Amino acid sequence: MSKFLRGTIILLAAGFVTRVLGFINRVVIARSLGETGVGLHQMAFPTLMLVITVTQLGLPVAISKCIAEADAVGDKVKIKKILVISLTVTISLSAIFTPGLIFLAPFLAEKLFTDARVYYPLVAITPIIPIVAISAVLRGYFQGKQNMKPFAISQVIEQSVRIMLIAVFANWLLPYGVEYAAAGVMFASILGEFASLLYMFTMFKLKKQIRVRKNFFKAAKAGKDTFYELMRVAIPTTWSRLIGNLSWFLEPIVVSHCLAIAGVASHIATQQYGSLTGFAMPLLMLPSFVTVSLSTALVPAISEANSRKNYRLVEHRLQQALRFSLLTGGVSVVILYVFAEPLMQLMYGTGNGSQFIKIMAPFFIFQACQAPLQAALQALDLAKAAMINSIIGAALKLCVIFVLASRPEFGINGAAIGIMAGTVLVTFLHFATLLKKIQFTLYIHEWAKLLAVSVVSGAFGQQWLSRFLEEVESPFRLLAGISLTAAVYLLLLLLTKLIRRSDLMHIPLLKKLL
Repeated sequence: MSKFLRGTIILLAAGFVTRVLGFINRVVIARSLGETGVGLHQMAFPTLMLVITVTQLGLPVAISKCIAEADAVGDKVKIKKILVISLTVTISLSAIFTPGLIFLAPFLAEKLFTDARVYYPLVAITPIIPIVAISAVLRGYFQGKQNMKPFAISQVIEQSVRIMLIAVFANWLLPYGVEYAAAGVMFASILGEFASLLYMFTMFKLKKQIRVRKNFFKAAKAGKDTFYELMRVAIPTTWSRLIGNLSWFLEPIVVSHCLAIAGVASHIATQQYGSLTGFAMPLLMLPSFVTVSLSTALVPAISEANSRKNYRLVEHRLQQALRFSLLTGGVSVVILYVFAEPLMQLMYGTGNGSQFIKIMAPFFIFQACQAPLQAALQALDLAKAAMINSIIGAALKLCVIFVLASRPEFGINGAAIGIMAGTVLVTFLHFATLLKKIQFTLYIHEWAKLLAVSVVSGAFGQQWLSRFLEEVESPFRLLAGISLTAAVYLLLLLLTKLIRRSDLMHIPLLKKLL
């Protein structure tokens, strides 16, 4: 089995566990804080991600790519320079932005978010910035070595620690006010990230083949060329992510002001935004561990093949990643669309937000394709093009939100439509950019078969839901419906030969059975 497939399987397994744990975290947060508390949490979180994006400076992808290329020729001196330069940059930026965010928190909360209670979760999460910055360097190192296990396990540790502490802090601080409970949830995230960093640092110390601290400053001074090489990938990647995070940062601001124009009170706007981003979006993003895992393994794998000018292997690995993404994304779209309301009721104890899933789920197949396409662009030195695509998509998203959410007949649904409009556009732009760089065969008949499989399995699920609508609130009855729908989907994939026996042989457990 190739390093790419082995790394992907490890990340898929860990990603599934992590995503489930992360979703449990979301459920605990939702049930502990309610829609208002979730709204405060979700308003503060994009600001944090914006600062972290600037602090990391796109280095995880750049480190992964450069170390994969250096490791392919056994250049250990260059690997050390990459680590030294990366640590120097991220630690320096953390020292600037951590106190900066604390200083700006009152202005952000009162003037931009129009809800002064956002101040408390915003300040509480700030200490996570230097922790995430150092973790990013170690993550890039392990990914560049195509050793996905340390990063995968660290994710499980992070979510496990977080899930143990979130309910404790939230329930402890809730009597003092929902804003303090939201701050407690943020602090639990810091402790989870710190536990993850400790594990990755321990693995680095045990497995390292170089001594980073020895002649650290000498390596930093001699790493000018390495710095520029990292920045060639990091800067466009940073701008790409910065645009995404900037639009995410602006999103609650634009939504809250647009809803005010539409006549929605600020506290109601906070609740509605909490339903969209805290209830519906986590459920929609739950299956994305597949595309995230594929993308993480794809960057070093394509970088290695591209450095050897093996363009046939580049296309083969991208075809693999897109195929897996489409097949898993298809079943996710079907299940979420059909079972939106009972799933929301089961997870959160309320059906609020199920309309967002109905609006957004059909378009999430584009989200499934977007991550592997962006990873391929970064690996092929097209990060600048990916950045431009992200800028265009973010601009469209905010424009659609502004136009629709400010109209009473759309309201918060306009925000959901805007998010999906941006996603679809960026996916098409990434694909068009990729076609200019490499030869890529598009199998239209397979897309048509996947659409037919999704429609038929969705119709089966809808019939089942209509028949057992009164009993669907039972978790076991709902699980049975989802399982049967997924089984029909898998059976149709086998009958249409979208999945073959050779594909199943790549899965260790099934390989033994087959």
